Amino acid sequence: MSSPSHPLSRALDPVARAAIAIAGTALVIMVGAQAWQVFARYVLNASPGWTEPVALLLMSVAVMLGAAVAVRRESHFAFSGLAHAAPVPVQALLKTVSRLVILSSGLGLAVLGGQLTIDDWPVALAGAGIPAGLRFLALCVGGGLIAAFALERLLTGDFVAPAQAEET
Repeated sequence: MSSPSHPLSRALDPVARAAIAIAGTALVIMVGAQAWQVFARYVLNASPGWTEPVALLLMSVAVMLGAAVAVRRESHFAFSGLAHAAPVPVQALLKTVSRLVILSSGLGLAVLGGQLTIDDWPVALAGAGIPAGLRFLALCVGGGLIAAFALERLLTGDFVAPAQAEET
């Protein structure tokens, strides 16, 4: 859904591709960590303590980066009943308001996630021996990407009315 002719969209294309690649890689590593947990617990009878916190970190990365790309593609969760029923000019207004809400939410996630990352960084994450602030780093980065992608949608003016999108 990006506008290939707009310079901002061209600049954010590799960012979105990298976000999806990182999210996918995080999911694969998370599955590997959980498989190791099961094998170590039931076969070796020695359950490693690092697998659960690492799996949760990786899930956070996958969710936040995936959510950011969903915002860019406008395939995120939405309540579109009102937009579908509204006249086309009102649909455009509702889309703009929606993008502003998403932009504000992304900025909030980025700022508050950044603060939590900084506050928790000196504490060691139980079982993994890594900084506990890493738990919130994906929230910060994902929130920043959500805000960037929402801003892209606002600035590029990409708008397809919900009724028109179903026809195409």
